[in-house]
Amino acid sequence: MKANPLIRAWLESLTAGCIEYTHDWRDTEVPAVRLMGSGVKRVFTDFERSPRHAAARRYRYFVQEDGQMVFALPREATAEEIVYVAGDFNGWEQAVGNPDWQMQPGELDGEPMLLWTGSAEQFWAEPHLRFKFVTAEHQWLIVPENAPNAVRGAAGNVNHELDPERTGRQFFHFKLKKPLDLSHAWRITPVAKGVDGVVLQPGEFFFSLRTDLPMGAVVRRGNTQFRLFAPRANEVKLFITAQLGDTAPVEIVELERNADEPYVWETTLKGNRHGSYYWYQLDGVRDATGRFDPDVKVLDPYALATVNHTGPGIVIERAGLDPADRGFVTPQWQDLVMAEVHVRDLAAHAPVDATPQERLGFTGLRKWVESPDFYLHDLGINCVELQPVQEFDNRVREEYHWGYMTVNWFAPASGYAMDPAKASGIGELQALVAAFHRRGMAVVLDVVYNHQGEPGHLLFIDKLYYFEQDADGQLSNWSGCGNDLRAHAAMAKRLIIDSCKHLIETFGVDGFRFDLAELLGSDVLCEIEVALKKVKRDVILIAEPWSYRGHIAGALRDTGWSSWNDGYRDFVRDFVRGGGTAETFEYYIKGSPWYWAKWPAQTVNYTESHDDRAWIDVITENPHNNGMSPTANDRRRTQLMAAVLFASIGIPMIAAGQDFLHSKGGVNNTYQRGDLNALDYRRLFRFPGTHAYFADWIAFRRSDAGRLLRLWQRPSEGYFKIVNAPGSTASAVIYNFDGSQGRERLLFAVNPTLADLTIPLGETIPTTADWRQIADHERFFSGHGVRQPVESELFLPALGCGLWVGET
Repeated sequence: MKANPLIRAWLESLTAGCIEYTHDWRDTEVPAVRLMGSGVKRVFTDFERSPRHAAARRYRYFVQEDGQMVFALPREATAEEIVYVAGDFNGWEQAVGNPDWQMQPGELDGEPMLLWTGSAEQFWAEPHLRFKFVTAEHQWLIVPENAPNAVRGAAGNVNHELDPERTGRQFFHFKLKKPLDLSHAWRITPVAKGVDGVVLQPGEFFFSLRTDLPMGAVVRRGNTQFRLFAPRANEVKLFITAQLGDTAPVEIVELERNADEPYVWETTLKGNRHGSYYWYQLDGVRDATGRFDPDVKVLDPYALATVNHTGPGIVIERAGLDPADRGFVTPQWQDLVMAEVHVRDLAAHAPVDATPQERLGFTGLRKWVESPDFYLHDLGINCVELQPVQEFDNRVREEYHWGYMTVNWFAPASGYAMDPAKASGIGELQALVAAFHRRGMAVVLDVVYNHQGEPGHLLFIDKLYYFEQDADGQLSNWSGCGNDLRAHAAMAKRLIIDSCKHLIETFGVDGFRFDLAELLGSDVLCEIEVALKKVKRDVILIAEPWSYRGHIAGALRDTGWSSWNDGYRDFVRDFVRGGGTAETFEYYIKGSPWYWAKWPAQTVNYTESHDDRAWIDVITENPHNNGMSPTANDRRRTQLMAAVLFASIGIPMIAAGQDFLHSKGGVNNTYQRGDLNALDYRRLFRFPGTHAYFADWIAFRRSDAGRLLRLWQRPSEGYFKIVNAPGSTASAVIYNFDGSQGRERLLFAVNPTLADLTIPLGETIPTTADWRQIADHERFFSGHGVRQPVESELFLPALGCGLWVGET
């Protein structure tokens, strides 16, 4: 077999495409190639060299005829106006702020671009030089997954590579008389014998294919309609049965293409098939871009219920479902006090009358929520963030799982249902949400739309359409889970939006926390926001704004999304152990203003989540990070953390059990360790003082006096006054210093060091204020107790803090 001079080929529409050679084509004659598929040869009506700037979108650079290098960045790649090109040739970070490397607005073939132009000679070297684009705020822009010149460094960083053999002369463009059928495999091969050629795969236009037709199994007018979007399938079969079991009779129906929308497969069966079980089997393109297998049972992505993670799906008549609890008034974001919770962790050892089977899921947790002793209600929480409750890939019902490997985004987790074969999870999840609402608690669902668990059913519907791949066709893995959803594909985006709408309308949930939201991208998140606010105007939207690829908190600051603040988490863990700086403390206590949050509730402040070790295991003085038996300083630092957390501007979030020092014994990754994650409520009796301290801070924050911590909009410049102890991170914060929010003021002072000290308030404190201490590092005062006066030299004991209310 001769060496293949072709590297890739793609369609730009059904009648036009592009071919790329391994290096610049320097011949004056165009190459001789042919297009073959299903034994049929297709004739080009036009075949010519592409303009050099055709390389811009894929390689992010090209060389003009005059020898000038052009770096090109499509405007859609960033909302930032100031962008620099940086690389091995200019010291990377040193390019930021240097006008010589700033890109300028321009166009290529009418497409808005940011461009940089200069002599190409300085960019050719061995080994090849690398580059990337960076904003004025030092945010590195992501290299597209399918960039042919993407290279990964030893540290895992991905950059573009400059190759003197690929300067923009390696592309050719072709046109066809008749549209190609996407359900067939096509190849571009050189005419010369003995050369294999390359797969012709759909390009960017493919991912805009969509339909607005209703999807899934829909009962309508006494009949049941089934629809599936599968643009490259050539056969789709529906298997449906009224019973489960190997001997149950199965009806097999071949779906037909919709007459007007040929990428939609459909059929209508007579009768109301509510409660029936069904799955699909598909065949289609069998090349490197597809994973069609006619023997694989595929769970409908729009199935409203499923027996288990492999299927089958269950036909559900929407009209027969109980109405969701939509009467609950979701608290305003700035009033939220959140707890991240897991269904089984809360229910496993709850002091309620529940069977072992009930404790595995929604019913057991509902009984605990309805109990007069429900722990989170006593704590004062008004919003729970439930770890994933959509169908995930636990192998048997009893298997413990965090739920972040979801396989269907409409069906409640069958492992949490009492009778999944009868779709009981729908009513049980509805009842659980309603129970939380009766307790005055909003329900935010942790949703995982960035990848799929196993089996990845969408892979067998269309691997290329639904999943990101690199230039070699390998699945992207920035989620760390083996596949990354192509969220910008039109029907993937619709699937996400339709799923969220369903969860709001059917279950009455109040909002969502999007796992690894960076992988969806800020543009897709903005579209999701617009769509969901049409369904629920006050929907809570929270992003986990990172992935292994990058971080987008800064890109979300002009949106209606809030974000988990990992910087806050890391800082406070360090701060209570004497680390950090006074300047960083000021940034986080003020709500991470401007870069992270343009409005106060745009930061979700937390110090523990399901990931990694429990808080107490991170900060404990004990060996091996084992906080099961915390030291006195461990407890003191935990209460100091609580004071800082609830005194910080933003949305505070705790992990369930954090207030009674829940420990996982130092184990770092407990995603399948239900024994370690389940809450041991006896620790409430071991550490009642810490629990009470959390509860009192929450009560204060939610009180009228605490309104100065619950800001709806960015405060005035003079709202805060911060004074630091010399040479220390100990600090005092005055809220409403300028009186812009009325006569009342708050003073919060904290000393995270192991030495007593004083903070020189001097004349900072308004002399007319009548200050009254309401809390210290041990307790909130209720009648008895020695209260500390506010003096010009404010004393703070080691690992101590205080809270005062003053009025002028």
